[in-house]
Amino acid sequence: MPANKERQRRIAAENRRARYNYEIGEIFEAGLILTGTEVKSLRTGKATISESYASVDRAGEVYLVNANIPEYLKANRFNHEPKRPRKLLLKSREIARLAQGTERQGMTIVPLKIYFNEKGRAKIEIALARGKQLHDKRETEKARDWSREKGRILREKG
Repeated sequence: MPANKERQRRIAAENRRARYNYEIGEIFEAGLILTGTEVKSLRTGKATISESYASVDRAGEVYLVNANIPEYLKANRFNHEPKRPRKLLLKSREIARLAQGTERQGMTIVPLKIYFNEKGRAKIEIALARGKQLHDKRETEKARDWSREKGRILREKG
């Protein structure tokens, strides 16, 4: 069932460096409030979320900051601003958990991917994450290289 659900998602943007730069904690799925031209631009797949983050404001709302959804070329004067803050739709318990993680535990809210679900709605996967230091990144890379080498050895012998 999970593999089928993953197949139905159409990924519009992905933050591949997030898992390398951060220790990913809890993952949340949120809706995005977008304009029509932003949705059309997302469907082309040219959005970037690699340098973006999410923040919780004092009113208890979560915003995606610095995500670049380029202008839709066929929209002329009705276009949107490419890097405007976009509101995320989450339940109040999830917002409280995100706020607690960023304020008390020193974590950040990192977007992992933007995708369209089976109903065609734009969703974003965000995670509470803690930044990795250089030695942690080296350990991750060493473990990845070892698992790759182990797979080669097993294929040759087996």
